[in-house]
Amino acid sequence: MKDGIIRVLLGKTTMEAHDRGVRYLATKLREAGMEVIFMNFLEPQEILDAAIQEDVDVIGVSSSVEGHLPVAREVTRRLKELGKENVLVMFGGVIPERDFAPMKELGVREIFGPGSSAESIVTFIRNNARRPHVALT
Repeated sequence: MKDGIIRVLLGKTTMEAHDRGVRYLATKLREAGMEVIFMNFLEPQEILDAAIQEDVDVIGVSSSVEGHLPVAREVTRRLKELGKENVLVMFGGVIPERDFAPMKELGVREIFGPGSSAESIVTFIRNNARRPHVALT
């Protein structure tokens, strides 16, 4: 967190084509005072490289097709290896509920499905980003 501002990396994996929801979320997070880095069509290693380079507090991955489990596995495993467990990892999109528990066991803190409000995501991030949060006035 720089200057008390939560830094969020939002990304979509290479297998994704739908980005309307994640772009809307990026706008809402910016309106809430967060710094958002948005990247499209990334491999898990590229997500991690960007997260480390940008020193983010949160990684949010959008997934509307299968493939979210391997991405979650790789991202959370590599964060642990790099000693970056303080980075909050969340996923959003069309993810079957049967995959929620395995993803959370991997270290994904929350999964937001269709119909989730941007406000609930903002609140979740503010309440769970592991670095101290300074309220913006």
